[in-house]
Amino acid sequence: MHVREFQDLIARKYKERDLERGVSRTFMWFIEEVGELATGLATGDRDNMEEEFADVFAWLCTLANITDIDLETACTKYTEGRNKEGFKPK
Repeated sequence: MHVREFQDLIARKYKERDLERGVSRTFMWFIEEVGELATGLATGDRDNMEEEFADVFAWLCTLANITDIDLETACTKYTEGRNKEGFKPK
């Protein structure tokens, strides 16, 4: 499955409700999931990490959907060599 396909799946299932919730509240849900992922990473519980990675990605897609961002297009900065600088310095 491509990123766009997953983002579209999330939109079909949740976009109407997500738009009602709005960006700020949706972002808080996203951050909560990131926190749960952090806990999973800290404990090393692989099953939990897998679940939380999926949740973080789904909520990221939700945020992208309600702000009209196509994640697959956005990621071309990495796939088409536009990110020549590499990682940001610490």
